[in-house]
Amino acid sequence: EEWQGLEENIAHVPFSAERYSEAEMIKRSQSFYELLNKRRSVRFLSDEPVPREVIDNVIRTAGTSPSGAHTEPWTFVVVQDSYLKHKIREIVEEEEEINYKKRMGDRWVNDLKRLRTNWIKEYLDTAPYLILIFKQVYGRHPNGKKKTHYYNEISVSIACGVLLAALQNAGLYTVTTTPLNCGPQLRTLLNRPANEKLLLLLPVGYPKKDATVPALTRKPLKDIMVVM
Repeated sequence: EEWQGLEENIAHVPFSAERYSEAEMIKRSQSFYELLNKRRSVRFLSDEPVPREVIDNVIRTAGTSPSGAHTEPWTFVVVQDSYLKHKIREIVEEEEEINYKKRMGDRWVNDLKRLRTNWIKEYLDTAPYLILIFKQVYGRHPNGKKKTHYYNEISVSIACGVLLAALQNAGLYTVTTTPLNCGPQLRTLLNRPANEKLLLLLPVGYPKKDATVPALTRKPLKDIMVVM
């Protein structure tokens, strides 16, 4: 088969890593945990402007994620245009109303009631940025032939996790949304190619001053970690 990854004889270079003392490792790991433990899904976002350079940097950070055979199968579409944001909201709300009333089922809808969510997505208009993350299910060679993107969904999902951490580090908030049955319409609206499939939609900004979140707790370490 035609070689489709990196150059076959790519050079390998020495790797140099910074090494911390055990005390420093513990301190840094604790500080990073405390930072990310403040992360919450916020549905009430302000329209206060956010520096564009911050958005550039957090997406650069997401782009450092590992990927199958280093194919980097992700596209981050940043929407700041008010008209496009509103069109996205219209598409999402139309489909979400059908989801809540017909597709999702009583159990799913009932599980969401305690979080007080519904198909109204005001934050899609108010957030200064919407980031739509597309997975590239395949790529293209210069000659037009398809290029396999291994583990594309897992790779892009990891990048999304890194992006969430980068946003939290920058003092920005979001809510992870997976717009069911909206992907094709949003791909068309944003003029994305057929090889891209929507994985996640993130409204990004500062919380409103009167924003609220559910009083949730997280599982303790003993419930999520097994040491063998």
